[in-house]
Amino acid sequence: MTMTENVLEVNDLTMHYMTRKGPVYAVDDVTFHVGRGEAIGLVGESGCGKTSIAISLLKLLPHNAKILEGEIKINDTDVVPLSTREMNKHRWKNISMVFQAAMNSMNPVYTVEDQILEAMREHIPHFSDQEMSDKVDHLFRLVGLDPALKDQYPHQYSGGMRQRAVIAMALSCDPDIIIADEPTTALDVIVQDAILKRIREIQSELNMAMIYISHDIAVIAEVSQRVGVMYAGKLVEMSTTEDIFHHPIHPYTMALMSSFPSIAGEKTELVTLAGEPPDLLNPPKGCRFHPRCPYATEVCREDDPEFKDHDAGHLAACWHPGGEG
Repeated sequence: MTMTENVLEVNDLTMHYMTRKGPVYAVDDVTFHVGRGEAIGLVGESGCGKTSIAISLLKLLPHNAKILEGEIKINDTDVVPLSTREMNKHRWKNISMVFQAAMNSMNPVYTVEDQILEAMREHIPHFSDQEMSDKVDHLFRLVGLDPALKDQYPHQYSGGMRQRAVIAMALSCDPDIIIADEPTTALDVIVQDAILKRIREIQSELNMAMIYISHDIAVIAEVSQRVGVMYAGKLVEMSTTEDIFHHPIHPYTMALMSSFPSIAGEKTELVTLAGEPPDLLNPPKGCRFHPRCPYATEVCREDDPEFKDHDAGHLAACWHPGGEG
């Protein structure tokens, strides 16, 4: 644990999707925390459980999903047992989300301003109409949009403008923590860089906590102070961004770090990770990475490793951290 006050604490979180073929083990025994003003990143291959964690934190679960175990504490309140009505009091105000597809997360028949005002009317009803209008103007300026455009519809915005509008919406009720799920997907690199820079500035200015979710390791490196690596529904490693990128100890993280190019330093040969992630309807016994791991031994095939501290806050779930015997 850090000395920073924790805005979010996730303890032993397990969430499954129930299907006709059986339960899908999408989030399995995940534990982490986020301090006030801190930014953490979650990375991993598609289907590893990153977005499933996000919707669990907000309790925006589909009908066939269920949180089976664990705690999700937002400002010391465990929201897991809360009803939908009770949880609505925390959404937007305490925790909000920037969704992956900006166009799909906005209603095409309402203006952008009306959609931001909807959340504000629910959670800050003491504001007058003028105060709310002024705040929308402020939010637009904060994310780099012209307030004169607030009465336009989502389809009238470019992709980058829509993404900025969704960020403004997430900020509308001054939440303590924001989850950004692939916040720059489908944007060109110039717009992506501008939006990430603006998010970092806003986070610093407002002292918000952030969780960035991405399969793009470069994005996570740019915005996060700590990084968590997901594999097959499990959190397999978490440490400072510097440690994860320069001194990974889980074989999966080591493989990830060797699979993307860098323009700095010596030229190195890219390494591909053989095989595919396991079927989460029937995950392998023991460590879920062992079928693809070059260091796997009998204990890896039989027993699930504990997620524990291996070196001054460098957490990992591995029987052979760093590839040691």
